[in-house]
Amino acid sequence: MSSTEPTPARIRASDAERERIATRVQSAGAAGRLTLTETDERVAAVYAATYTDELGGLTADLPPERPPVRRPPVRALRLHATIAAAVSVLMVVRWLVSGAEFFWPVVPVFWLAVSVAVHAWLRGLPARRRDVVPY
Repeated sequence: MSSTEPTPARIRASDAERERIATRVQSAGAAGRLTLTETDERVAAVYAATYTDELGGLTADLPPERPPVRRPPVRALRLHATIAAAVSVLMVVRWLVSGAEFFWPVVPVFWLAVSVAVHAWLRGLPARRRDVVPY
């Protein structure tokens, strides 16, 4: 495009942009922010829109989108489990070397195992359940 050509005043909307806005409108309807009629009208308007500036007006009165929740990588859980196992082995070896009669590592090893189990459980929860706002 040369500098003598005029830049377009409006930009055409892509199918992906329409889908993103339609999903946002439908989510607002499901949350009770829009009536069923309003939701239907807005979704129809989304798919009928040609330009991106037409899409913006359909969600202007809705709360802003929240960024997606990033889940920690599986490697964080593996690292947690590896460290817990290593510390547990060190405590058992220390108990063996000390010659103590009572198996004292049982309590810290239990809590290390609980911490890994809770980490795995939290990792498995759907993002929506963790983000519920109590009213």
